[in-house]
Amino acid sequence: MSSASASSPPEEPQELPSDWHYESTVTQIEAIIQDIEVGNLDLAQMFEQFTQAIEYLHQCDQFLEDRQAQMDILVETLTDDLP
Repeated sequence: MSSASASSPPEEPQELPSDWHYESTVTQIEAIIQDIEVGNLDLAQMFEQFTQAIEYLHQCDQFLEDRQAQMDILVETLTDDLP
């Protein structure tokens, strides 16, 4: 493995499409995992599916991080409003 990829800067998070849904993306990840576990994919298809699942996982992670930041702001606002 090349050390160049390890030193690459992290990708900027991309904005999720307006029709993106966390639950349906998790369902797609689960379907990909099942396809891989069943073993009905050839090697190239398996790597394509694995790559797609990783992309979906990054999207889910971004979504959860964004929601956590929103929650932190709301909690901070709530705490500031308390007497």
